[in-house]
Amino acid sequence: MARRILWASLALTPLVVLGRFVFHFDETTLFVLAGLALIPLAWVIGESTEHAAEHTGAGVGGFLNASFGNAPELIIALLAVANGLPDVVRGSLTGSVVSNILLVLGAAMVAGGDGPVDARSLRWQLFTVLGAVAVLAVPSALSWSEVGERHSLYLLSLPVSVVLLVAYLVITVRNLRIHRAAERQTPSSSAWSLRRSIAVLAASTVATALVSEVLVHSLDHFGKAVGLNEFFIAAVIVAIVGNAAEHGGAVVIAHGGNTTLATEIAITSSMQVAVFVTPAVCLLSWFAGQGLPLTFRVIEIVTMAAAAAFATWVVWDGRSRRWEGFVLIAVYVLIATAYYFA
Repeated sequence: MARRILWASLALTPLVVLGRFVFHFDETTLFVLAGLALIPLAWVIGESTEHAAEHTGAGVGGFLNASFGNAPELIIALLAVANGLPDVVRGSLTGSVVSNILLVLGAAMVAGGDGPVDARSLRWQLFTVLGAVAVLAVPSALSWSEVGERHSLYLLSLPVSVVLLVAYLVITVRNLRIHRAAERQTPSSSAWSLRRSIAVLAASTVATALVSEVLVHSLDHFGKAVGLNEFFIAAVIVAIVGNAAEHGGAVVIAHGGNTTLATEIAITSSMQVAVFVTPAVCLLSWFAGQGLPLTFRVIEIVTMAAAAAFATWVVWDGRSRRWEGFVLIAVYVLIATAYYFA
C-alpha cells in the first residue's frame, strides 16, 4: 500500500511545475506542494540506487546516488549566484556538507540499526572533507581579516578550486577501483537492469532539480513569513531541500537493512559537495554573472570540520549503531541552533 501511495504521489511533480509556470500558484502553496513532491522523488532515487547497487556494489551505488542527488544542489547554487545571493550559496554548501555528515548519516543509522559499514571507504572520504575544509580556510581567513577585496579573493579561489577538483578526481578514481575489485556480485532475479536503474536515476534527478528550483524560489517568502534569517534558511532549509534525494534515499535503503550502502550515500554526498560541487560552483559562477569567492564564515569552517571529525570517530570501528545515529542527529540540532543565532 505504501509503495502504491508513493508511486501515485509522483503526480505532484508535474502539478508543482504547472503551478509555478502556468497557473502561478501563490508562493506558500508552492512551497508546501514542492516539499511534498520531493518525498516520492527521494524514494524513487533510493529505490533505483538500490537496484543499481545490485550490479555495482555498495561503493559504486553510493557514488551514483551522490552524483545524481547533488546535481540539483549545483543547479540551485548557480541560480542563486545569478540572482546575486553569494551568502546564500556559501551557506547552502556548508549546510549540505554538515547535514549529510550528521543528519543523513545519523538518520540512516537510526533507520538501519546495528549493521556493517565500509569503514575504510568512509574514513578516507571524511579525511578528504577535512582536507577540503583546511584548503577553503585559506581564502576564508583573508576575508575574516578584511585583507583583499572581492575580486582578488575570487582570483585566489580559482587555484583553490582547481586543487580541490584534482583531488576529487584522484580520490574518486581510486575509490571506484577499490570497490569494483572488491564488490563484484550477481544481482538478484528481482533487480532492475543496470540500464533501467540509471535511466530512472537520471529522470528522477531532473524532476528533483525542477521541484527544488520551485521550492527555493518560494523560500524567501516562506522565510519572511516565519521570521527566519537568511543564513539559517540557506544553511539549514535550502541545504536539506537541495539534498532531499540523499536524505530520503539513504533512510529508505537503511530501513531495508543495507547499512553499508546507506552510510556510503551520506558520506559520499558530503565529500562530493566539499570537493566537487563547491569548486565547480566557484569556477562556473563567472558564467552565471559574477565570480563567487570561496570565503566562508568562521562558524561555517568550524562546523564543517567538527562534523567530519565527529563522524570519523563514529564510523571508525566499521559498525552502525542506532544510538550513534541519535547522537549524530543531536549534534546536528545543536549546530542548526548555532546557525539560527549566528
